[in-house]
Amino acid sequence: MPKNTLSKKKDLDQIFKTGLSFYCPVLGLKYLQNNLGFNRIGIIIGLKVSKKAVIRNKIKRQIREIVRNDFPKTKNSYDIVIITIKGLETKTFLEIKEALLKLAKGLK
Repeated sequence: MPKNTLSKKKDLDQIFKTGLSFYCPVLGLKYLQNNLGFNRIGIIIGLKVSKKAVIRNKIKRQIREIVRNDFPKTKNSYDIVIITIKGLETKTFLEIKEALLKLAKGLK
């Protein structure tokens, strides 16, 4: 598993308890500053978005691609959780990209 992913429950719980957040109609972004020198990303896609795993995996792949190519570089390092909200499954890749980058502007 890559070092820049968030997968441990205690890390995710810490972000949800003490992290700051931004939301738009189809995406949410919670973040907390870390001292690692690089960003760690976690993506949460619930069954409410789609009951089909194929669709959830497609959305996760699209979000990972946006983060890999277009996510802004930040001065500080963060633990970031991207939360999907019902309605995202009907959006195109460009609409998801636009929403995610708009949320990411809040990170400094």
